[in-house]
Amino acid sequence: MLAEYITSELIGKFLKFCVVGVSGTIIDFGLTALCKEIFKIQKYVSNAIGFTIAATSNYFLNRIWAFKSENSQIGQEYITFMIISVIGLLINTSILFLCSKKLHLNFYLSKVIATGVTLIWNFLANLLITFA
Repeated sequence: MLAEYITSELIGKFLKFCVVGVSGTIIDFGLTALCKEIFKIQKYVSNAIGFTIAATSNYFLNRIWAFKSENSQIGQEYITFMIISVIGLLINTSILFLCSKKLHLNFYLSKVIATGVTLIWNFLANLLITFA
């Protein structure tokens, strides 16, 4: 039943989405560190800067490469993508807290679990909503 929806095109989009996600992670961590360590910006502000610029980069790379969107409503599409990204961040943080603090799992194992769940959320939400 589920197998009929999993096509080579869907797998290709998912793999491209993952590559974009890796690039976004590098941008996020790099800019956060640059702002915090070099420019001495407060750590939570630095984190917000890194997240926002990485998510913006992810939007454009996903629009152009992974999903090949031709939607002329770029502003609306971008806002939808950012809302989904923020929801993903909340999901990630909640699962990280639940796994590490409540279930007493190793922090990095918790982060892997949280990242996996968030990846699925972000991909499906963007596939079905942002770039539908």
